[in-house]
Amino acid sequence: MTRRFKTPADLLKTWKDYKEDCDHRTVTRTEFSSKLGKFCSAEVPASVTYTIEGFCIYAGLARSAFYSHYVDVKKYAEAVELIRTECEIDARSKLEMNIIPTSLAGLWMGKYGYTTKQEVSDNTAKAKAIDNIQTMVEQLHEAEDDDVAD
Repeated sequence: MTRRFKTPADLLKTWKDYKEDCDHRTVTRTEFSSKLGKFCSAEVPASVTYTIEGFCIYAGLARSAFYSHYVDVKKYAEAVELIRTECEIDARSKLEMNIIPTSLAGLWMGKYGYTTKQEVSDNTAKAKAIDNIQTMVEQLHEAEDDDVAD
C-alpha cells in the first residue's frame, strides 16, 4: 500500500484540517422552555476531542495503515509526536475546562499514561512489608524484655 501522505507537511496539513473540523462542530440541543411552555431546539457550537482514531477516519485512512506507514518512520517521527502531544493536551484541556466530564478522566488520560491511583512498585511494597515486620519483631522483643525485667 502506498502512503497517503507523501511528506510530513501533507500529514500535518490534514491534521490541521481535522482539528478545525473537531473544534467547529455543531449539535442540536433541545430543552424545555418554561417561559414559552414548549420544547425548543437550537444548533449550538460543540467540539470533539482530538484522537488519532478520529484523524484516521477523517483522512480516510485505516488506523493500522497510520501506525505501519507513519508512526515508526523516521521521516514522520516529529509530525507523529506533535499529533500525539496535541491529542493529549486537547483531552487534558477539555477535562480541566469541564468540557469532558471529570468522571471520564481516568478513561481519557489513561491513554496517555496518567493514572488516578498511586502506583506502587513491587520493590516498594516489599520493602514496606519488611519494615513493618521488623517493627513488629522489635516491639515483641521490647515487650518480652519488659516482662523479664518485672
